[in-house]
Amino acid sequence: MSRRTVEDNRMTEEQITGVDSTSATASGVEDVQAESNVPGGTSNVSPEEYDRLKSERDALVDRLARLQAEFDNARKREARERNEFRDYAVSGAVEQFLPVLDNFHLALKSNGSAEQLRTGVELIVKQMEEALKSLNVQPVETVGATFDPRVHEALDTVDRSDLPDHQVFEEVRRGYRIKERLLRPALVRIVNNSQQKEA
Repeated sequence: MSRRTVEDNRMTEEQITGVDSTSATASGVEDVQAESNVPGGTSNVSPEEYDRLKSERDALVDRLARLQAEFDNARKREARERNEFRDYAVSGAVEQFLPVLDNFHLALKSNGSAEQLRTGVELIVKQMEEALKSLNVQPVETVGATFDPRVHEALDTVDRSDLPDHQVFEEVRRGYRIKERLLRPALVRIVNNSQQKEA
């Protein structure tokens, strides 16, 4: 049989059925997909299994929505509690300084001498130091200590041959720490002993 005859026979078969092989294959795939997506179709999933999986999916979606809502509520609650704790901590600190402020107001209204005013200010400073101490705020050690760049800030140096090199000579501004955390460094002048450096 010639090649022309084979092609004529194939064309005749397609004309007889009225459907080409490509469209038949595509149509068959769509039918299978449609059947597998519809309960009661000819796929391997039974209607009962389909309903069970659908209800399980709905339950998981509902649980996810609830967990998301719980997470949002917990985040908002944590932010609110953090703000309340900060306000409580600030109010506790401020309460310690209100008597100090009261004494400053009394000192300003005072008509005493300069010496009496100085004595009053010294008492107020002592009261303020006690308030800081109650909040675990301690001054940084300065005069007589060895210069430590972690807690000291050098303003300048003083040439002295009778004191150890790099010893803190004078405190210009007091530094503070709360427990082990530095609040601000102490501003100091330190000794420059050139004789020790040469030795």
